Amino acid sequence: MKKAIVTTKAPAPAGPYSQAIVRGDRIYVAGQGPWDPVTKKVADNVSEQTRQVLSNIKNILEAAGASMDDVVKVSVFLADLKDFGEFNRVYSEFFKEPYPVRTTVGTQLLNILVEIDVIAEL
Repeated sequence: MKKAIVTTKAPAPAGPYSQAIVRGDRIYVAGQGPWDPVTKKVADNVSEQTRQVLSNIKNILEAAGASMDDVVKVSVFLADLKDFGEFNRVYSEFFKEPYPVRTTVGTQLLNILVEIDVIAEL
């Protein structure tokens, strides 16, 4: 059985998908973009976009009864891999050792610089 997680502390889905799904002891958080859930605005640099994306993920995890410490897998999509260093500095503010495993790829994103999805275990 799977349970949808919904919170107003992260942007509402832009299509037919859930913010997160809990199945058993695992939480699957959908790819999150850098939209502020209150203002609906997006910052213009990768540092602030990364901070907003990870804040959105943190809020979704908390709604599911978890925290960033429970994340075991992270997938990162950057519009420009030249932003990797700046992204990584902000990313390290949200995770501590042992760090989750991570994949980072460059990809075309629609008017955003970063998107991230995670898997966490309760």
